[in-house]
Amino acid sequence: MNYRLFGKSGLRVSELCLGTMTFGTEWGWGADKVECKKIFDTYTEAGGNFLDTANRYTEGTSERFLGEFIKSERHHVVLATKFTLRDQPGDPNFAGNHRKNMMRSVEESLRRLDTEFIDLLWVHAWDGVTPVDEVLRGLDDLVRSGKVHYIGISDTPAWVVSQANTIAELRGWTAFAGLQIEYSLLQRTPERDLLPMAKHFGLAVTPWGALGGGALTGKYLKGESGRVVEASKRRSDRANKIAALVVETAKKMGVQPGQLAINWSRQRDPGLVSIPIIGARTAAQLQDSLGCLDFQIPPDVLDTLDAASAIEMGFPHEMLTSENILDLMFGGVYAKFIR
Repeated sequence: MNYRLFGKSGLRVSELCLGTMTFGTEWGWGADKVECKKIFDTYTEAGGNFLDTANRYTEGTSERFLGEFIKSERHHVVLATKFTLRDQPGDPNFAGNHRKNMMRSVEESLRRLDTEFIDLLWVHAWDGVTPVDEVLRGLDDLVRSGKVHYIGISDTPAWVVSQANTIAELRGWTAFAGLQIEYSLLQRTPERDLLPMAKHFGLAVTPWGALGGGALTGKYLKGESGRVVEASKRRSDRANKIAALVVETAKKMGVQPGQLAINWSRQRDPGLVSIPIIGARTAAQLQDSLGCLDFQIPPDVLDTLDAASAIEMGFPHEMLTSENILDLMFGGVYAKFIR
């Protein structure tokens, strides 16, 4: 396992992050404690140090398991958790991005994790109603208190993140260092705004869903069911064609389809610090995913995968990059500009 700097910070994290949504059986499809420990050991023995959980994962069991697993080597790992999603049904203040829920959620996560600090706290999703400066000031207070070291934001529109980091810079508050998004060969819409924004602000990107819910392993092509409904975009004709190409390409390269899909999300844009989140329900599944570390996708294969999974960029991106508009904006000499 190699290591990356987490965005513009000095934090050193492994090039793959272990997602622990599967730690616990409360949701009906996770792993029991014994298997979770095997998964954890497989990851750390490979050199991994970056662990991702959330207050909601398996009703808190994921955090409790992780807290126990890392107890003896707390300072060795980079522990990330999240707040936003509800802890108590029926109470509006036990969910959301506002300060009251933030502080309560963090305190409860600290207790479940049995630790005095969280290395990276993610805003799990943007609730659309809490003022940006309220969120930032609360997070900055947590950092200044020592309970949180770094902050990141997940599943949020690009304009909100841009506004937040600009406000943070102007006011001297802690800025977001990372962005967590769904990103895969089946989900490339972040290329319109989220990824360019991340590059501009120097944010590390931790893609989730690199396997497209398992679709890119080829399992649905074999008739397997799983948790994804039949009407899902991950089982559309387009998704099946992309998955079939991944399976075919992986076979030619002598690698597993899932490994190829993970590496696509790592390599697709060299200008990004991309650290995929990989999860598993068994240690064997994780070991298989870790095989992505053993190879790089050749440029011609990347081009083929890119072409097969390309999306329409839409307005205004397609207009602003059209030949006519570039000619008008650059006086007819756009091709002579050194970029």
